[in-house]
Amino acid sequence: MSERKRINLALQGGGSHGAFTWGVLDALVEDGRLEIEALSGTSAGAMNAVIFMQGWAKNGPDGARAELRAFWTELGAMAFTSPIQRTPVDKLRGSWNIDESLAALWADVAQRTLTPWMRNPLGLDPLRDLLRRHFDQNAVRECHGIKAFIAATNVQTGKARIFKREELTVEAVLASACLPNIHETVVIDGVPYWDGGFRGNPPIWPFIYASDSRDVVIVELDPSFRPGVPKSNAEIADRLNEITFGGALIAEMRAIAFVQDMIEKGAITGEFGARLKEIMIHSINDEASIAPMGSVSKFLIEPAFLEHLFQLGRVAATKWLASTFDDVGVKSSIDVRARFLA
Repeated sequence: MSERKRINLALQGGGSHGAFTWGVLDALVEDGRLEIEALSGTSAGAMNAVIFMQGWAKNGPDGARAELRAFWTELGAMAFTSPIQRTPVDKLRGSWNIDESLAALWADVAQRTLTPWMRNPLGLDPLRDLLRRHFDQNAVRECHGIKAFIAATNVQTGKARIFKREELTVEAVLASACLPNIHETVVIDGVPYWDGGFRGNPPIWPFIYASDSRDVVIVELDPSFRPGVPKSNAEIADRLNEITFGGALIAEMRAIAFVQDMIEKGAITGEFGARLKEIMIHSINDEASIAPMGSVSKFLIEPAFLEHLFQLGRVAATKWLASTFDDVGVKSSIDVRARFLA
């Protein structure tokens, strides 16, 4: 086997599109040439991270893969109760985009006119129930070989809260995935939290301060570019969400690019300069396949859809390993300035 290389993995949020990340993790673990020092994640990325870690703590690589499959398989089994469904026509056409479906339109109207409390006065939360069945807090905290940085947004201050491995609970993971127009605000120790994507999707800065590895591999679920101008309400909502949740990542990449430029030019010296390190950025994504699915498909949990995303993730990770493994530990495999700043 080739030399093992140590990396940090940053996992974006994106609802059911997180099944793509499941496929990426599955392929990376199967390949075996990468050692994961730390994981950061938001929303679905947070769920992938904690389920991966508890599986790893229990039975290494095989345990991580098995726990992830069990989690996503049970999520798919819950599809029959979801109001977000493809129509028979969608299935015949092989289309995953349901932005203009009646279910999507109904959900949009409900979210605009009714608060989460009004729509769900009994406080039923299938996602919380799913996590309670699958999340093993003790196993996650015993996964000492992997650091964790899970992001949520403090509603009162607007600042990011990073939950580390020893702080992770079901509520912390739910806080990271709390879209305020869909889910009731998650309160932890008297502090209200919303989705971490508002401040870090996914967070990168913890790797700079708390990880030895200089390589950050971002598993991206949202497209960085969309041609044309959004016309319909669904298209506008899609792009607005992508820009909003991508803003924090762009800001972090801008800061990283600036510091790297100063390091390369020798402009930062002395004790402070010695504390800084060169960060190498990589990305695993499949924008061509995921972008046409639309944002409403992030709520589609049909088993066939989750399996489709899983396979896309495996293929993307396998291609990335073939083309980029040699760059890990040597240089960034993407042009950060061109990708995030230009």
